[in-house]
Amino acid sequence: MCQNPTFFERHKEEKSMESGYLRQIFYYLQDGIIIMDQERRILVMNPSAEKMTGWKLDDKVPYCSYCQKRKLEAGEERCYLLAKREVPYFLSAMPTYEGRFVDMEMSTAVIYENDEQKKQEVLLVLKDITIKKAEEEARISKLVLQKTLEAQENEHKRLAQELHDGVGQSLYSISVGIQAIQSRIHQEEKFKEYMQEIVDELENAIQDIKLYTLQLRPHSLDRLGLVPTAKYLVSSLNKTHKDFSITFTCSNVSDRMHPVLEINLYRIIQEALHNALKYSQATFIEVILQKEANKLTLMIRDNGIGFDRDLIAEGLGLKHMKERVDQMEGSLRIHSVPYKGTSIKVEVQYKEGKESD
Repeated sequence: MCQNPTFFERHKEEKSMESGYLRQIFYYLQDGIIIMDQERRILVMNPSAEKMTGWKLDDKVPYCSYCQKRKLEAGEERCYLLAKREVPYFLSAMPTYEGRFVDMEMSTAVIYENDEQKKQEVLLVLKDITIKKAEEEARISKLVLQKTLEAQENEHKRLAQELHDGVGQSLYSISVGIQAIQSRIHQEEKFKEYMQEIVDELENAIQDIKLYTLQLRPHSLDRLGLVPTAKYLVSSLNKTHKDFSITFTCSNVSDRMHPVLEINLYRIIQEALHNALKYSQATFIEVILQKEANKLTLMIRDNGIGFDRDLIAEGLGLKHMKERVDQMEGSLRIHSVPYKGTSIKVEVQYKEGKESD
């Protein structure tokens, strides 16, 4: 006949289960757990601590980089955590058996103390923060890059505005004035030709100002958005590069995008077309922008000579494209085969925006 377990049996079973759970936690916890005596000799350690440091049982826990150099008061324990027990945790670099230092977060707690025998056992918990530190550095680096790009774009915008409103307008006024003078001159033909040369040179300067403004920061990007600005860029390049044919098509893209998408995608198009015109020896380049659901895809393809990516060093243009794509948290794929052209594909999450953004 089955009998119900007594209170003591149930209590013993619960303690056994609790002990089993604690044992599993001890062995599988990623943080290093060490129990050391008053002389910092290791009495117990879990596998994570051994893997993290390379120390062994009966080894002495070495002092961290800070404790090795810190100034001590008379009779003070060199270990900062033991000397300042009220400190919950401490960041420093711990030496490993290999002789290298690992950035760690450390905390201690006295778990046994016998004043008569002057014995003490201390729990030391170690957390490797190398990965966390690297992630934080990467986050800060990305933030710095973002702010740098924003500062560059703001400066480009300011310079473009100055060129357009200042130098460009002045040159245009001079051109109109000279044409008015020229219409009233009825002197020798040579002087008329000279005046026409001045007008032509001014027209060239005005076109250069427009081109520089477009390269710095096109006004239409802020006023109208990416699609009209990309169309105007392609149209301008078709006029100035007669040996090339560049097309731009877009599908399901009509609304204004988030400003971060607009400026970064425009810069990628600008950089890709510049590289193709300069290096590809192509006769045809197509720029395709399409949106499906919440995904925006930009494709730029040419029929040029291509290149072998394993043999070509990564230039600033490609690096800048990657930086732009990272700012949009998207993906970049570049496919090129010698004498079979090059394709650049960018995919990002679509985000709507307004002119006021």
